Amino acid sequence: MRSSYLTQAVTACRAGGVIAYPTEAVFGLGCIPLLQHSINRILQLKCRSVEKGLIVVASSIAQLDDYVDFGKLAMLDKIRDSWPGPVTWLVPAREATPSWLTGAHETLAVRVSAHPVVVALCRELGPLVSTSANPSGASPARSSRRVRAYFGADVDYVFPAYISNNMNPTEIRDAETGRIIRLR
Repeated sequence: MRSSYLTQAVTACRAGGVIAYPTEAVFGLGCIPLLQHSINRILQLKCRSVEKGLIVVASSIAQLDDYVDFGKLAMLDKIRDSWPGPVTWLVPAREATPSWLTGAHETLAVRVSAHPVVVALCRELGPLVSTSANPSGASPARSSRRVRAYFGADVDYVFPAYISNNMNPTEIRDAETGRIIRLR
């Protein structure tokens, strides 16, 4: 996917901006994960505590290697079989992974997405932060119109595309035990 929309989103992210983009089930707020000031903006927009941690999405499992240690996870084949797709895994974070991503946890929530917009963004930028586009406690945005209603001009770019057909946010599982943390 190469379009003016993609170019605008990539330009905004590279400038340290916060973008909104469609994912498997909801619109996400995202930025480049290593830009702490961008993460802080997302947390402020959402009224979310940094201790909760964030999700990082990618277009391939290799893009996540700098952030998490798949190491000797017994669940690795199950993780690989679930991707690309709407399953987020809590994987042990590497020591160098910033705490503004992991929050108060020793794991990082990661997903290899199948959504074409997410895949295109990650192919251009590398992994992205992905957290639902809504203020904490409000329903996640399922359209660009709802994103604008929530955040107005405080988001640097809203990608005009559609979410996939999933009705609920992605499932979250523990990568060491397989335990479901959040069901779709």
